[in-house]
Amino acid sequence: MKYDIDMLINKAKEARNNAYAPYSNFKVGAAILLKNGEYILGCNIENASYGLSNCAERTALFKLISEGYNKNDCVAMCIIGDTDLPISPCGACRQVMVELLNNDCPIILANTNNKYAVYKNSDLLPLSFTESSLK
Repeated sequence: MKYDIDMLINKAKEARNNAYAPYSNFKVGAAILLKNGEYILGCNIENASYGLSNCAERTALFKLISEGYNKNDCVAMCIIGDTDLPISPCGACRQVMVELLNNDCPIILANTNNKYAVYKNSDLLPLSFTESSLK
């Protein structure tokens, strides 16, 4: 299914505006485009106890599931942050992405200077731990 990269990046920027990052001041936004044309947005949410913080990617993905959607409803995902190169998700987010998005889901990694790169979800975590690893 086709998607508008600029619109997806703008939605991720919109989500980034809601980030709660009083400790790092590193704001990240994520947007998931659904087949019905709606967007699921997520931002990073920090906590003084750093281990209890949540990344934008996982916020959006957890909302996806909690709102009754699943990986087959997703067209593409975009993640944006104020980085020199397009932002790269942490390992924990990559693992959750492997679980909650289809392998061929396009992932747009972007920065606030209009640089971006597009990957397939499966490219972001080679040799990932999946359901088949449990057998």
